[in-house]
Amino acid sequence: MLRSLAALLAAVSIMVASPPGRAQDYPTRPVKIIVPFAVGGPADVYARFLGARLSESMGQPFVIENRPGAGSVTGTDAAAKAAPDGYTLLLMSNAHTVNETLIPNKPYGLMRDFVAVAPINYSDLVLVVNPAVPISTLPELLALVKSQPGKLNYASSGPGTPYHMAGELFKSMAGLDIVHVPYKESSAARTGVLGGQVEMMFDAVPTMNEQAKAGKVKALATTGKTRSPVMPNLPTVSEAGVPGYEAVIWLGLMAPKGTPPAIVNRLNAEIGRIANRPEVRADWAKQGATGMTMPPDEFSRYVADDIAKWEKVIKVSGAKPDQ
Repeated sequence: MLRSLAALLAAVSIMVASPPGRAQDYPTRPVKIIVPFAVGGPADVYARFLGARLSESMGQPFVIENRPGAGSVTGTDAAAKAAPDGYTLLLMSNAHTVNETLIPNKPYGLMRDFVAVAPINYSDLVLVVNPAVPISTLPELLALVKSQPGKLNYASSGPGTPYHMAGELFKSMAGLDIVHVPYKESSAARTGVLGGQVEMMFDAVPTMNEQAKAGKVKALATTGKTRSPVMPNLPTVSEAGVPGYEAVIWLGLMAPKGTPPAIVNRLNAEIGRIANRPEVRADWAKQGATGMTMPPDEFSRYVADDIAKWEKVIKVSGAKPDQ
């Protein structure tokens, strides 16, 4: 009887010392990363890059599942409803922080239904126009738009995406009347500009750089605070005619609320190690992307601050979810 009692106490002590969601036990099966954007865009590209390296370092497959639609709402809602066990993650971007204001009646709340895991990287955008547009510089584009208010269009991958908000910020700060043409995904928006159905677009530097090199679009300016190392001959929008302008696309990972902190911290550490590898930083730099690292609580504050930033832009610009 004493031996049985001792065995029971030992089992209980092991259970107490080994609560569910122990970081050292995670993962024991494949992890799904939901990407609420189409295949081929920056979010998809970097999700696959990161997933492959997490698979190597953590010993289980990190599987990418693209679920685009409704400006990222469709896939994000699926992630919000997933079990908070660390086996479903959300690849998110500043499209999500914009949507907190732009789409107030979503079935989820970003800060309510998710926990911040880790940032990944950020990239400048580049303003490009179809070669048929009769201008070659940003000042020339500004003059053309002002001479033809409401006649030119800009494409985006949908309301609330970084491409959309970069355009709205541009319109607001430069005092322009350009019509927003939303597509369901970034590849379709890109095709619209390349084919001449839409005159211009803000797109990620890593995605559009090759198209510009091939002469399929004319690149006018990048959107960071300083010139892009990938396109150093291009001025920034700020220095070329719209002082103070800045818009980037950044990416990160979140998990359903209730995901064990030990798992969140483990993922944060692994992602930080990957982002800080010299070869990764060099590879991303060639593509125009810069790695971001911060602990979960700091990343959570960063997300909240970005929500507040875009709330102000949306109110000033009058942007609507169906525009």
